[in-house]
Amino acid sequence: MIDSQSVKTNAVVGTDSRGFGSGKLVNGRKRHVMVDTLALLPGVMVTAADPGDRTSARVLLGQVADVHHRLELVRADGGCTGSLVAHCLTTLALVLAIVKRNDDMRGFTVLPKRWIVERLFVPLMRNRRLVRGFERRIAGAEAMVYWSTPLLMTRRLARPAPGRE
Repeated sequence: MIDSQSVKTNAVVGTDSRGFGSGKLVNGRKRHVMVDTLALLPGVMVTAADPGDRTSARVLLGQVADVHHRLELVRADGGCTGSLVAHCLTTLALVLAIVKRNDDMRGFTVLPKRWIVERLFVPLMRNRRLVRGFERRIAGAEAMVYWSTPLLMTRRLARPAPGRE
């Protein structure tokens, strides 16, 4: 699953690495993350909030597909429609399945298979350094996201299994 999250940035972040995201009306950066079915993180890319999801997803999918050769199916939200679906199929040999909202849905509803990536965003926002973009460089912001995922995994491993207490 691939998705993006808009995050406001601190005043120390330079204007060259932040922008205005028109979707969420946020002046800051976007974190584009790709997760597997266990909500582990094979790839993350931080950009200014200006570019759309399609252009950033194309770069992130290319980076992840180069490393993870057994990748066959990627799910994305409605922001990744259009020529990206054909690009994934022809260039990367990936099937990009779009999980769309129904028009009759109201409010915030988590769509099937979308909860996998949303399950990663919640612990990321519990990390104090990731609530807001404090890192001056984009590479540092990506490293902070990668650094927080082992903390998530150790919490999962340390939690007792249901019914085994």
